[in-house]
Amino acid sequence: MTDSITSVLSQIRAYQSQLGQATGIGGDVARSDAIQGLQGAIQAPGQAGAASGPSFSETLRGAINGVSAAQEKSGALQRAFELGEPGADLARVMVASQQSQVAFRATVEVRNRLVQAYQDVMNMPL
Repeated sequence: MTDSITSVLSQIRAYQSQLGQATGIGGDVARSDAIQGLQGAIQAPGQAGAASGPSFSETLRGAINGVSAAQEKSGALQRAFELGEPGADLARVMVASQQSQVAFRATVEVRNRLVQAYQDVMNMPL
């Protein structure tokens, strides 16, 4: 199980680095709301008690919306490629497809972890 978790984490890091490179070169790929929301949630060490960051539910909602947007973008690029539009080449379609796939897998892994944590708490003896 730890190998699959390590694999998902490495895919997330690769996805983030691809986004960073893409925005640094041409600005073609915008950073997802999920990543921006997570960066906003990080606080400086002296601000540990500050309530200025988004709540957990807002961060989770932003991450899910980011995954949904990545899947919609991938689907739109696939349709454009199938219709033969000039701006949709195969490389862009495949990259968008892989990005949405990695984002979805990461979301499923987070969901599985939350369910497991809930089950662990519910099975604790009183």
